[in-house]
Amino acid sequence: MTSPVGTAPRAGEPTTLASRRVKNALFSLLAFAAIFISMVTLAGLLIDLVAQGGSSLDTQFLTSSPSRIPAKAGILPALVGTLWVTLLVALITFPIGIGAAIYLEEYAGRGRWARIMKLNISNLAGVPSIVYGIFGLALFVRLLGLGRTVFAASLTLSLLILPVVIISSMEALRAVPPSQR
Repeated sequence: MTSPVGTAPRAGEPTTLASRRVKNALFSLLAFAAIFISMVTLAGLLIDLVAQGGSSLDTQFLTSSPSRIPAKAGILPALVGTLWVTLLVALITFPIGIGAAIYLEEYAGRGRWARIMKLNISNLAGVPSIVYGIFGLALFVRLLGLGRTVFAASLTLSLLILPVVIISSMEALRAVPPSQR
């Protein structure tokens, strides 16, 4: 904030445009230096990780089951489970999320019901993932008796990302001009 005409500038207040530019340039230089140092550190860690652990990564590691013997241990069940969960989450979430967004944006109108739904969806997007995990454990694993299965995990993760999919889809629909709807 500049000083009014005829008064002396306050302490710490820039007096000219040139001093602001110098401060801006110094801050930009400091920010780029911080980014550069972070990137060099990250690159060093990745190089060290590959150099020390790269020899342990082979086809046996990717195609074997877990074992108590480290030399025979593998991650195949974890990889397959992750792929199944990801596929099921996509199959569950995208149709429901996009359908809900289309309904809320195109058909629900501006009534009280639509406002309440949009507010609740926005609030659910801010809930920490641990809360969804506890909810999924209580509802899907214990109450519905699904057990610790891929399906229970998929339903829990679907609940987690459903608000994000709905909000993103609603924003995408709003970006479409009315003439093209």
